[in-house]
Amino acid sequence: MKTRNQMRKNRPVRRAFTLIEIIVVVTIIALLAAVIAPRLFGRIDWAKENAARADVKSIALAVTAYTMDASIQLNDGFDLNDLLLPPDDGGGPEGPYLKKNDDLFDPWKNAYVIRIPGEVNYDFDIISIGKDGQFGTEDDITN
Repeated sequence: MKTRNQMRKNRPVRRAFTLIEIIVVVTIIALLAAVIAPRLFGRIDWAKENAARADVKSIALAVTAYTMDASIQLNDGFDLNDLLLPPDDGGGPEGPYLKKNDDLFDPWKNAYVIRIPGEVNYDFDIISIGKDGQFGTEDDITN
C-alpha cells in the first residue's frame, strides 16, 4: 500500500503564474495600447475623410447623369433626394441614380449639401460639412 507522500510524488505538479508575471504582462499590454491607440484613431478620421471625398465625387457624377438624362438645367429647387427616386415617382428617366438614403449622408451622419451655382465648380458643388458639423469651416469637403 502506498503512503500519502508516495501518491503526491506521482501526481503532476500544478504550475501557476506568479503575481509578478501577471503584472509584467499587463504592463506590456498597457504600453502597447498606449502607443498603438492614437495611431488607430488618427487612421479612422483619415478613412472617414477619404470616404466623404469618394461620396462627394459619386454624388456629383449622379447629379451630372441626372441632368443629362433629364435634359434639364439645375436650379435652386433641386433636391438630392430626387436622385433616389425611380422615374415613375418623379426621378430622372434612368433613375434611381443612388441606391439608398444612406448615400446622402457623410460618414459623420451629416447630410450632403448641393450648392447651385457652385463656388468651386461652375454649375454646382456637393459638400460634406465634415467632422465638426459646421458649414464653411476648414474641414468641409467639396467635389
